[in-house]
Amino acid sequence: MENYENLLEKAYKKVKLVETGERFEIPKVQGQIEGTKTIITNLNQIASQLRRSPEHLARFLQKDLASYGAIKADRFILQNKIPSSKINEKIEAYAKEFVICRECGKPDTELIKEGEFTFIKCFACGAKHSVRAKL
Repeated sequence: MENYENLLEKAYKKVKLVETGERFEIPKVQGQIEGTKTIITNLNQIASQLRRSPEHLARFLQKDLASYGAIKADRFILQNKIPSSKINEKIEAYAKEFVICRECGKPDTELIKEGEFTFIKCFACGAKHSVRAKL
């Protein structure tokens, strides 16, 4: 029978080392500009990663980018030319306002509507915060 230290040492040799990077990463916008329109092809993927509906994210982007847009099939079409760097900044602002918990900083949250108010409920720490922005 092996002693505890030897078994522990064997276990450490078999376990993969985990990178110390952030586990929550927002995908970067993919798409192109066609004429005067900006077409985002991965809005559904971004919304899925944020655990929010594509429609909610699209409403936020339309409001913050001051541009009319529509979801058609799996593409989000904005009526203005907008650089992807600006769209990525707005998506990060969306995550900060509607996804990330202000107490623990984790993305394990859901939006809850109570009457006129919307709250973020965190599954990690149990905190509940009101959302400042209205959509």
